[in-house]
Parts: sequence; C-alpha cells; structure tokens
Amino acid sequence: MADAHAAGQTILVVGGGISGLTTAVEAAETGYNVLLVEKDPQLGGRVAQHNKYFPKLCSPVCGLEINFQRIKNNPRIRYLTLSEVEEIQGSEGNYTVRIRKNPRFVTEACTGCGDCAAVCTTEVADPFNFGLNKVKAIRNNHAMAFPSWYYMDPAYAKTDEAKQVAKICPAGAIQPDMEASVIEEQVAAVVWATGWKPYDAEKILPYGFGQYANVTTNMRFERLASVYGPTGGKIIRPSDGKEAKSVAFIQCAGSRDHNYLPFCSRVCCLASMKQATYVRDQYPDSKVTVFYIDLRAMDRYESFLQKTREDANISWIKSKPARIEEDANGNPVVIGENTLTGERYAMPFDLVVLATGMEPHSAVDAKVPSDQASHDEYGFVTGGVLAAGCAAAPTDVASSVQSATAMAMKAIHAAVKRG
Repeated sequence: MADAHAAGQTILVVGGGISGLTTAVEAAETGYNVLLVEKDPQLGGRVAQHNKYFPKLCSPVCGLEINFQRIKNNPRIRYLTLSEVEEIQGSEGNYTVRIRKNPRFVTEACTGCGDCAAVCTTEVADPFNFGLNKVKAIRNNHAMAFPSWYYMDPAYAKTDEAKQVAKICPAGAIQPDMEASVIEEQVAAVVWATGWKPYDAEKILPYGFGQYANVTTNMRFERLASVYGPTGGKIIRPSDGKEAKSVAFIQCAGSRDHNYLPFCSRVCCLASMKQATYVRDQYPDSKVTVFYIDLRAMDRYESFLQKTREDANISWIKSKPARIEEDANGNPVVIGENTLTGERYAMPFDLVVLATGMEPHSAVDAKVPSDQASHDEYGFVTGGVLAAGCAAAPTDVASSVQSATAMAMKAIHAAVKRG
C-alpha cells in the first residue's frame, strides 16, 4: 500500500493523449493525486483521430471511453484543457510549475445541447480533420469529446455574433469575455507525454503535397475513412469526389532521409497496411499499390503483414519514388524505378497517400523548459523530467500504454521519496 503521506503529493502529467491518460489513471488509482494538463480543448490526442487500430482493426472509441470513465470517476484526477506549462522550477520531489490556462469562452455549466452551434453562422477550417471540412466556430472537437462542454475559437469570441450567441445559451455557460490566467502548482514529479505531430509533407517538394489535390497524407486518410470524418467514411478524391479505387501508399515519405526526418517512426508500414484494408473493404474491385524501401512489422505484427500480402489486389513495389506529377485528368502519377527489377515506372492513381512519420511535439511546440530536460538530436526527451510514449520515442499505441504505465510507477517513486 502507498505511504499515506506520499500519496498526498501531486504528479503532473503534461499531455492528454493515450500516454498521458494512461499515466494519469494508473497513478491516481494507486492513490496519488494527479494534475493532467492538455493544450487542446479536449482529451484523446492522436488516438481520437484514428479510424481503427492495427492489427485487430477495432475502433479506438472503446479504449478512450474506458479511460474517460476512469478519469471522471476518480476524484484524485484534476484535468486542465486548453492549458500549457510555461515554466518548471525545482527538482524531482519538489517542483514548482507555472501553467497558463487559455480561455475556453464556455464554462462547465455547458450541457452540450448544441443550441449555440445551431445559431452560429461562422464556420472555420476543422483542425481535428486537418482542415478537410468546415465546422462551426463554437463546437466540440469530435463525437468522443471529453470534457463534453463546448469551446469557442478565440477570434470568434471577439465578434458581435458571439455576444448574441451567448444570450441564447439556456445554461448561461458562454462567456466571450473570458480571459487567460496563470496558476502555480507544487508537484512531486513531472511526466512529459506531449505525443507527436505528423511530419509536414509540404516540405517534401518532389511529392507535390499541397500542390496536387489528390496527394494526401496517412493521418488525413485516417480521417477520410472515419464515419465521423469529413466524408462520413467515404474514401473519395478531394478534387472531384470520385471514388478512390486506385490508391498508392508511399512509405517513408520524408522519413529515414537526412533531408527531412532522419529516423524510422516504426508504425508507418503497419498504418499503410491497415489503410489498404480500408480501401479493399470499401471497394471490392479496388487496387492498392504500396511503394516501400523495406517493410517493417515488429514482433507480433508480422502476421498482420502476411495477411495483407495474401490479398491479390494489393501490389508491393520495392522503390522510393522519385517524384509525383499530375496528368490532365487530375490523377497523381508516381514516377520512379523498381529497385528489384530495374524497371522504370510512371503509374497514375486516383489517390496517393504519403506515409509521413512522427515528429515529437517536444521538438516543435511543446518543448520542456531546457533546464529541466535533455533531448536527442530529433527532439525526443532523453533525461530530466520523465517522458512517456512518443515524447520519448516513436512507437505504437500498445507500446505507448506500456511506457506510460512504467512512467506512472517512476513518478510514484518520486512522490514516495518526497514523502
């Protein structure tokens, strides 16, 4: 049993994706207080954006719902959304943390009735769906949104319309004049679980992402295949709405390349195999082509690779394509050389999906204060504060959960030492 005094200490978890959620509930259910800080309006992270997990091809909804219930039912967990850590001072066992709470413009009194969104006329590009569709400026992020009360875009909160929308809220929950605040917390341990962001495919100039409408990325494709996504789960071309029955996946798009992202993200091959099944299941007469340098399916995932290779309508070409062009019909044309046969190809497709890798948030826009952590050359956290999941290394969901559980135990150890 945990020491009673130590259990009164607080563990700070930064990041509300699957790693942060797991760390929080594991520590709290052992008897420790947890403060969970998330920069987005709702918890769930990248997992909430996925259509299915590999290799079982099940929905992430179930796992997220279980974790959300564990958080709601545990009084030891406090969570702050739309919040960011600004400063960490001290050392393990005795940290002082400054946290900026950005305005939500909607209070916890919100019942999620949707009356505000119904009368809101302003639409914005949907960041949850990577801008593939428009959404109301006051809303929830997605069907699994937790916490479930709405939030308002900051630019919209300044408009006259927002003030009028506030008047129709039956719960009086909308406050367009809400301002940011800064709080200080004393914590015994810090677990950095800020996750990852998709590598910016526009940097890979030869592949034409952002130039050709029918060249997309693996995470955008995940939203395209989701019933809650911008097309209701219909896999179609962005340019004209045509059914995408001929789809190419380009592996290591920017990855393992010192011009872009030098390392392997471990999950991209498996993600493309999974997404190939989306196409094949939706269109029985569809054809999928996978361009790869080599195929990586770690450990128990080897059988998933073998299963996809048994599908005669999925072709595998060992090649790193040189470039993508577009023909007169708007079809992206993949150009390169088959490294096994030496044959040069120029193959048109309805849609091309770039399997881009994971860039750690800690390297970009969620960096740990430099005096509290060390990073490797790619931006992954290697020392100082504890790091869970993809803040520490590129990995899949199952391994992220294992990593987070281990970090919860290390954080508890720090709290025990303080106690």
